[in-house]
Amino acid sequence: MNLPTWITVSRLLAVPLLLYGLREPTTAWRWGLLLVFLVAAGTDWLDGYLARRLNQVTELGKFLDPLVDKLLVLAPLLSLVELGQVPAWGVFLILARELTIAGWRVNPSLQGGTAIQGANLWGKLKTVSQIVAVALLIAPLADNWRLTTIVAFWVAVALTWISGAIYLLPQRGEAKKTSELT
Repeated sequence: MNLPTWITVSRLLAVPLLLYGLREPTTAWRWGLLLVFLVAAGTDWLDGYLARRLNQVTELGKFLDPLVDKLLVLAPLLSLVELGQVPAWGVFLILARELTIAGWRVNPSLQGGTAIQGANLWGKLKTVSQIVAVALLIAPLADNWRLTTIVAFWVAVALTWISGAIYLLPQRGEAKKTSELT
């Protein structure tokens, strides 16, 4: 494994910390967890930058990076459902989209034999919106931030679905064209 892949894998270390810390979070724990989450989220940019810069883009890295991103976002969201901060059905919408895209990516027959498509602008917006929403939800903010936090969560849900639709719709058309030719 190369350095960018190790950085991706290191991001996984944040997941159990977040799950443990959000069991019964105090204000101090929440600030610490926010820092852990933001550092872990920041490594997503770092590993991609280093992989491209050092010419170390690998199939393993292309597989692990989006998987670890999903775990980093979904783990705290599940804990926040338990704490009553977000509705379970909203988190389910994110989970359903993420599983659908992950399944699509690992099954080449669904893609008509085409190469795996990387994240486009909408996918990047989705990721940023999820990170912002989770960060706001973890942070022990005053009650007057509640509306902002919930709006950020629902914007993340909406962008998650929009990016999924944009990812799948062109892919379905290409897969259909390919199957008609064979």
